[in-house]
Amino acid sequence: MSISIADVVNDDATLISRRAWSDPELYELEKRGIFGKAWLFLAHESQIRESGDFVQAYMGETPIIVSRGPDGAVYANINSCSHRGLPVCRSDHGNTTKFVCPYHNWNYDVTGKLVAIPQERHVKGRPDKSKLGLKAVPRVESWNGMIFGSFDPEIESLDDFLGDMRFYLDAFFARFPQGIEFYGAPQRWKINANWKLPVENQLGDVNHGPFLHAAVIPPEANAEVFELGLSVVPKPGHGATFRLMPEDAPVESVAWGFEGMATLLGGAEVQDYLREIQAQAKERVGPLRSRMKGLTYGVYPNLSFLWSNTAFKVSHPRGPGQVEYWSWSVVPADAPDDFKKIMRGNHTAFFGPGGILEQEDSEAWVQQFQGSKIDYAEDRPYFYGLGLGEEQERSDMPGLVSVTANEFYARHFFRRWRGALEAAQG
Repeated sequence: MSISIADVVNDDATLISRRAWSDPELYELEKRGIFGKAWLFLAHESQIRESGDFVQAYMGETPIIVSRGPDGAVYANINSCSHRGLPVCRSDHGNTTKFVCPYHNWNYDVTGKLVAIPQERHVKGRPDKSKLGLKAVPRVESWNGMIFGSFDPEIESLDDFLGDMRFYLDAFFARFPQGIEFYGAPQRWKINANWKLPVENQLGDVNHGPFLHAAVIPPEANAEVFELGLSVVPKPGHGATFRLMPEDAPVESVAWGFEGMATLLGGAEVQDYLREIQAQAKERVGPLRSRMKGLTYGVYPNLSFLWSNTAFKVSHPRGPGQVEYWSWSVVPADAPDDFKKIMRGNHTAFFGPGGILEQEDSEAWVQQFQGSKIDYAEDRPYFYGLGLGEEQERSDMPGLVSVTANEFYARHFFRRWRGALEAAQG
């Protein structure tokens, strides 16, 4: 390996080489050191409620089937036949009793066990089918309905991996009496950019809003972010940004749901529902978190969450220069059905593949990727030093905290990234 990772990310991660986004050798290290080692988001349990329910997912570039077995357990298997490698599942989601390879009709049950080989009746020596099932993901765990998998059988528990990020995620999850659910299938599209660019954007970069999205986001909303916004790194690689609203803030200014068009379209019934949720928030999530008005969250390495437009997003790598972006609409499980439909429409309008804000973000990511591989610019690394050393601990919330203009969320991500690639390099 010709690349020194320390030359790509310096010690305090204030200077990041353009190669971090464009170099094929670094990408191969990412596949081994990050996507082969971390917990990766697969699905939400609301997508596979019944026995036989399944959805497709990816871990890096590896296709995965996530299914609910007859025993109620969640299974995750690589979508590749043990005979000749073809995908045994071609549907994005559904309910079934078996997965069948189209080439030779090998049959697998929903847990991944091989149950039938049509050709074996014509031979004397029959193979041991118990050893020929779909390759299982060695570690699968759930937290608050969020299903993660890891290729590393020795990885720390999911709870430990998430760490104090759970405190900030629960500020949203626990706000609703019945939790959340994923509403509908994910929207999926490909962008000619590196997978880390959407991740970094959602990890904490909310300060591009007044500029890139100036035509859409009103000045008063941007002012609120600058005046009340906080950025937190609860654990390197994870991040949360939110506005901590004043204790006397009107309910409509702090309650989830009032920022988007969905509330206006939903009418009085929806607005009353949102006010009631906020009225219960102090009891459900505590006085501090009840005042959190979220912006963007990130879970290492490639899961993102948009609070206001309630979308979970995964940045699936497709080489150093392409990402397949998946975006799910997320709604409170106990919300009125009409409101759920409106929220999905709101999600699509702003952050779907043709969304007003998503198009602007995607164009920026494409252009940054282009800037990361132009000639004669390698001696000019990107500067990530804004706010260096200004982040501090607070007694009322876990992690390091600072203003949203501080780029420490990205520095911590890239220091973790550097360590993962150095470990993979050996």
